[in-house]
Amino acid sequence: MGRILAIDYGRKRTGLAVTDPLKIIPGGLTTVPTHTLLDFLRDYVSREPVERFVLGLPRRMNYEESESMTYIRPFAVKLAQAFPSIPITYVDERFTSRMAQRTILEAGIGKMKRRDKALVDEVSAVIILQSYLDNPDR
Repeated sequence: MGRILAIDYGRKRTGLAVTDPLKIIPGGLTTVPTHTLLDFLRDYVSREPVERFVLGLPRRMNYEESESMTYIRPFAVKLAQAFPSIPITYVDERFTSRMAQRTILEAGIGKMKRRDKALVDEVSAVIILQSYLDNPDR
């Protein structure tokens, strides 16, 4: 049994979240520079069993894929090639950044820390992961 790892992929930074070993509780893992993401994941997967990747799927309000998919899709191909035995599930990520900002604000995080985009990316990944956990049979 492995963990489930969520990815909020961005051009500059990528937020990551992971479940506990029982796959019940999601938590923020970190935010990494996107150009180092695959190396980070290789290292992480070598230390922790991962049974599924959950990748945020950016959509427009009309449910069409957003233009961000032009750089997410090539990453998903590389991810599948690097980890052929780990399935990838896409989860709608609309509004996750706004939800993350609201969550950070409601948590009483200070003004300077709230401006930290890396924190927003990590919390967004947690929201994506929670969304998957709430409905794993997509």
